[in-house]
Formats: sequence, C-alpha cells, structure tokens
Amino acid sequence: MIIKASTRGNPTALARHLLNDRDNDQVEQHDVRGFMGHDVMTAMREQQAMDHGVKSRQTLFSVSLSPPQEESVDVAVFEKAIDDIELSVGLKDQPRVVIFHEKEGRRHAHAVWSRIDAERMTVIPLPFYKQRLMEISKDIYLEQGWKLPQGYIDKAERDPRNFDLSLYQQAKREGIDPKQLKLMAKEAWALSDDRKSFEQALEARGLYLAKGDRRSHVAMTWRGEVIALSRLLDRKSKEVRDRLGSADELRSLDDTRAHVAEHIAPTLQKLIGEADRQKTERLAPLDAQRMAMKIDHAAERQRLDAALRQRLEDEQHQRGERMRHGLAGVLDRITGRYAKLRAENEREAWAALQRDREQRQRLVDAQLAERRQLQQRIVDVRKDHGDRVVELHRDLAAQLSADRSDVRDARRAWLEAQQRREAEDRREWLDQQQRIRDQEREHWLAAQQSNTRQGAPDREDRLSWLFEQQQRPAERDTKDAQRGSEPDFNRHQDRGPDIER
Repeated sequence: MIIKASTRGNPTALARHLLNDRDNDQVEQHDVRGFMGHDVMTAMREQQAMDHGVKSRQTLFSVSLSPPQEESVDVAVFEKAIDDIELSVGLKDQPRVVIFHEKEGRRHAHAVWSRIDAERMTVIPLPFYKQRLMEISKDIYLEQGWKLPQGYIDKAERDPRNFDLSLYQQAKREGIDPKQLKLMAKEAWALSDDRKSFEQALEARGLYLAKGDRRSHVAMTWRGEVIALSRLLDRKSKEVRDRLGSADELRSLDDTRAHVAEHIAPTLQKLIGEADRQKTERLAPLDAQRMAMKIDHAAERQRLDAALRQRLEDEQHQRGERMRHGLAGVLDRITGRYAKLRAENEREAWAALQRDREQRQRLVDAQLAERRQLQQRIVDVRKDHGDRVVELHRDLAAQLSADRSDVRDARRAWLEAQQRREAEDRREWLDQQQRIRDQEREHWLAAQQSNTRQGAPDREDRLSWLFEQQQRPAERDTKDAQRGSEPDFNRHQDRGPDIER
C-alpha cells in the first residue's frame, strides 16, 4: 500500500482533520494507546499539553496508509503494517492513535505517534524515515500479491500526476483535480520549446505565466491562485529558467491579474458559471443519494457491531461455564482437563474473533462496492465538467490568439484613429468655447468702459456739490465771527437802568 508520512505539530488541528465526517463517508476510531484519554481528541489535547515541555513543535509523526482501491484489505494487514512502521522508525511503544477513513469508495488508515520521550522529555529523531517506509510499502505489495506500482520499480516511471499536500490544497480551493492540474502543466511543457509557445500552451489550459514575488516563474489560474512552476512541473528552477529565460520579461502578478480581469475573466465567469450550474444540477441528486447511503451504511455497521458484541458475550459466558470450580476444579487441574479446556476456549475465542472480523469485513466490502458504483457516476459528472472547462479555456485562448493577428492590428489602428479624431474634435471644441468666452469678456469690458465715460459729468457735478457742502460750514463760521465783533446796542440798552443805579 502507498505510505505517506510527515512530522507535524498542532495536535488539536490534526484531531479535527482525523475526525472530519464532512469530507469522509465513514470515520472509525480503531485504536488509542499510551494516552490517558480513550478517544482521539482527548489524546491530542494531552499531546498538545506535553508540547510545552519540549523545544520542538513537530512532536507528531503522522502516517497515511492507502491500499489499492479495488482490493479488499483486512484490518490485520493495516495493523501489521503499522507495527512494522513503528519498529522501523524507532517509535516502539510510543503513544499512538489509529483511525480509519472511507472516502469516495476508498478505505485508508491514519496512524499518529507521539515523538515525545516522556522520561527524558525529548523528541525522538526520525532519520531517513522515507526510505524505510518505501521498503515496508514494497514488502506489503509483494506479500499481498498486489501489482507493484511502476514508480517502485523505476523512479523514472513514477506517475507524473502525483502531487503533494500543498498542491492538493491549492487545487481544492480552485475546484480542480490536482492530478489534472499537473497533467495540463506538463503537457504544455512537453508541447513547447520556448517561452512564447509555453505561455500559449498554458493559456489554452487555463493557466497564465507570470513573475512571482518569491519564485522566478509561476503559473496563475484565472481565479488568481498562484502555483510555483517548478513544483508543478517537478523540475528544477534552473531548468525552467534555461528554457523560459529571465522572469523579468514576464508580467508581474498584479499585471497578470489585471490582464485576466480585463480580457479573460468576464467571459469565463459567464461561461464557466453556466457550466458550474449544470454540474451542480447533475450532482444534486447524486449528493442526496450519497448522504442517504452514508447514513444507511453507518446504521448497518452499528447494528452489526451490537450483534457481534452480544454474540461475543454469550460465547464467552458459555466458555466460562465449561470451567468447573471447587473440588471439581482442583481435580480438573490435577487430571489436566483444565488445561485442555482452556486451550480449547482460547482456540474458539480466536476463531470467533476471526469470524467476527471477516463478517464485518464482508459488510464493509459490500458497502464500499456500492459506494464505488455511486462514485463512478459522480466522477463522470466531474469529468464532463472538467472537459467542458478545458474546452472553454482552449476556445478562449484560440480567440485571443486570433485577436493577435492582422485583424486585431487593423482594428487597433482603427480604434487609435478614432481616438485621435475624438481628441482633435474635443480640442477644437474647447478652443471654440475659449474664443467665445474671450469675446464675451471683451464685449463686457467695452460695455463697462462705455458706461463709465457716460457717467463722467454726473461724477463732476457730484464732486462740486460735495465741495460746496464742505465749504458751507466754513462760510457759516466766518459770518458768526463777524457778527460777534459788532457792538450789541440792544444788549447795552437793556442794561441801562442798572448803570444808572
């Protein structure tokens, strides 16, 4: 089976991922060992508390085990593989959790170990663990008689569509199959021999070449997701630069986004929006059927598990009744009957355990087969939608490529001529308006000057009048002074009698 592993931190986030029943059809907690808690979330919270006692923040070792989708794999095969991994990387008897996921008709397991040595409070190193896991994976394929992947035989024959977690998350945000995304980029690389042809091949597949902020060459989707080109092509950055040249000649990310928003996004939003709507309409009944199947399968397993537990208790009770007590029990020990009964009970218990596991495995296999049939219909819808989107990108790229021809040049020349004529007409209109305003201003000034000249006599008369008004008080004062210097005969006459007295 395919084994992928990584060191991780943030235990509670990992627990939420492992217990995610929204993206998984079935989630089964298989084993929790070495922790005080008995469930995955409690164990991961305990692990997070222990993280504060060590310097490292990558205190978990997470492994996923994925067998071939068509094969029926017993739980014992997973358990043996997990034990082999534990011994190989040096995590024997370390606390761990094991959980099974079923997604899209495929059953796989996750095993998570704590790397913290509780006695010394240090983190256990894991040197060269990828090579060791590769050997374990090969051994499982050979032991089970499965067809060995070509990549295990020769690295050059690996599936070129293989992707890592980062690319998977980016493709998921875009609603694209990560395998299809890598395949489109590699097709464009194989069909091109220089930057121009590669850029055209990418645009025909909905990707746009740009200059990245941290990396030299990147590919950007029409929605704006940026992907490192070297990781998308599984090639070294130097090899990419040798074929495509310097990234300084490319548009920046902002310019590329502006170009896509102006020339590509308006058309794609309408066309791909319609394709997405059709996809949603076709998937709606399938999703409803998937949810109903998910509920029915979980209920069937719960009923079977309850029945198996009840039968196990009954059989254990029957085996216990075979053992006699008291003096009879002592006699059985002396005669050896007790040892024979005990061995027989152990064989029956082991056979019962295998029988119950096989019975449950048959139910799981039947449910997975039913789920795969439904998944095939869902995959067909997704494939039709993906082909439609690729066709839309190809048609739009062809249209844009045609626009780069002589017809586009002629149309651009015509548009430029139209713009020049419009600019000249506007300048003439503005000049005319300016001349009209200048003439109106001149007429107004002339009228004001004319009115000023006509009102000059009145102004002189007004000044004369003001001068006269100013002179009148002076003349009045002069007359009063003259009257004061003359003798007042009447006054002296009135005082005449007083003089005589």
